Amino acid sequence: MNVIEILKVALTAIWAHKLRSALTLLGMIVGVTAFVTVVSLIQGFNKYIDEKIAGIGAKSFSIQRFNPFEDFKDTDTIAAAQRRNKDLTLADYDYLKERSTFIGKIGAKARGTQLLDDVFVIGATANTADIDNRTIDNGRFFSDTEADGAARVAYVGADIATKLFPAGNAIGGEIEIRGLPYRVIGVEAVKGTVFGIPQDTFIVVPLKTYELDFGPLVRQRSLYFTATSRTDETFNDAVEESRFLMRTRRHLGANEKDNFGIVTPDAILGVRDRIFGTFFIVAMGVPGIALVVGAIVIMNIMLVSVTERTKEIGLRKSLGARRSDILKQFLAEAVTLATIGGSIGVFLAWIVGKI
Repeated sequence: MNVIEILKVALTAIWAHKLRSALTLLGMIVGVTAFVTVVSLIQGFNKYIDEKIAGIGAKSFSIQRFNPFEDFKDTDTIAAAQRRNKDLTLADYDYLKERSTFIGKIGAKARGTQLLDDVFVIGATANTADIDNRTIDNGRFFSDTEADGAARVAYVGADIATKLFPAGNAIGGEIEIRGLPYRVIGVEAVKGTVFGIPQDTFIVVPLKTYELDFGPLVRQRSLYFTATSRTDETFNDAVEESRFLMRTRRHLGANEKDNFGIVTPDAILGVRDRIFGTFFIVAMGVPGIALVVGAIVIMNIMLVSVTERTKEIGLRKSLGARRSDILKQFLAEAVTLATIGGSIGVFLAWIVGKI
């Protein structure tokens, strides 16, 4: 028997037992759909995280009071960090800016004051626009002159501009923050959400203006710095130099733990990999079991098929069919069912991915 003839016989046998074939296909479709969907979701999530990190600067890092990956492991480390770590100051910022050789740009920000549930006012130096890779939709970010002069100007997120200026033309408009007037000079391009948290409901004002209008840069308004290296090749050097300079400024001994935190993109990705590595194994287990069940279903159905068709097998052998011909026929039926079920499963997973 040639291949075409074997396939014809296999399709005829499958069509002759529609219900049995449909149940077999159902097991394969469910298994493949679940497997491909889970893999696609995990890969999509990893890509999403990588894009978000690239958006804030793959070669930028932050210096802050705490390192969330080291200081927030449990209640003991949190309590110890609260006692040990000190707020950053503008003097620290100037110290790093004047003495660093590997840092390309360094900017300072205040953590922000919450106005509403999801609206924050952030204080920042003018150069943070370049460090953060901000995409300006309309207008501009504030200048060094405006920042040094504590001008009441504001750079806002897309949602803020839309809600406060529904007719458009937010640039040049005036908004009131805690009773004080601010002139809108720029609007950020739409950023969407990260883990369901809106990213377009912020207001950025010059750091000096923020300190004058909202209070000292401590505790909930504490400073943190964002920096980039001069070149990609010197990124690790810039991170280590920043750590060395901060330890020197704070007179820390060789055996003393850092009383500040440095967060890099690699640290974020490392946490992502540790958390979702385990999740990936668990998540893959469920559709993996479904695939195995589908394979067992096909095996059992084919076993039943062989048992039911004993007379047919005997007749074929009496007419000269070889054992290999009969084996090829049943294998062709199994492969055909698996191929059809797998194809439908992949197609359904593709539809789910589009949704």
